Amino acid sequence: MTDQSDVTDWWTTEIIDMAPGHIRLRGHPIEELIGHLTFPQMIWLMTRGTLPGAEEARLLEHALVAAVDHGPQAPSIATARMAVTCGAGINNALASAVNMLDDVHGGAGEQAVELYHWIDEAHRAGAPLAEATALMLDRWQSERDPFIPGFGHRFHKPADPRAPRLLALVDQAAEAGTVRGRFAQVGRAVQTTLNDRKGKPVPMNIDGATAVIYAELGFTGPLARGLFCLSRSVGIIAHAWEQMQQGGRNKGPTPPDYRWRYTGDNPIA
Repeated sequence: MTDQSDVTDWWTTEIIDMAPGHIRLRGHPIEELIGHLTFPQMIWLMTRGTLPGAEEARLLEHALVAAVDHGPQAPSIATARMAVTCGAGINNALASAVNMLDDVHGGAGEQAVELYHWIDEAHRAGAPLAEATALMLDRWQSERDPFIPGFGHRFHKPADPRAPRLLALVDQAAEAGTVRGRFAQVGRAVQTTLNDRKGKPVPMNIDGATAVIYAELGFTGPLARGLFCLSRSVGIIAHAWEQMQQGGRNKGPTPPDYRWRYTGDNPIA
């Protein structure tokens, strides 16, 4: 037999307590949060369980603003627009697009946070920063992936315009004592090492720059990916809505007059 506790203990949460006429989020009545908290502060409260300082929330907001969109050539944005032309509503277009944000497209920020922590831990253990960076980059490429997450860009060369701006804002926050600036130093050390190894600029991209901010603010790698998904969702919604206004039916990834390359037997002449 079951009793009430079997039902109430099925799910347990420290996030929300709710009863008729009452809603408390992390212990705070919702009516006390509405009109007082910004959305970045609310994100922090919900994911971390604490209220951030105003400057911490502002730095988080900078990262969220920077990553909202990168155009229809991004698979997630293209997916949202194609979904709309297939008859999907905004919610379905959003879900389809967010599901594209996986390890390769959308996961680099999480991976960069992890890599930065590897380097930071080696540095704090006594290795000079340049040495720690070189060692951990070699380890990453040996154990994880030949691609270094957060660096290099197909379009933005020699620099991704978002990265220098975000790093400058981290520097300002470090000067104000909001963050320590440790991970900004790590990110720059990775940049220097990669430039030296390649003999040309390897730009820090949006994932590498936002990973600096998320690491500085104490967000874990998996939460960094979630925050990227949250940020990019704004662009996804905007593109889905725009496509709804433009119309179009069953638009695929290329115009109909363009054909794929067939590499099998007996091609059509």
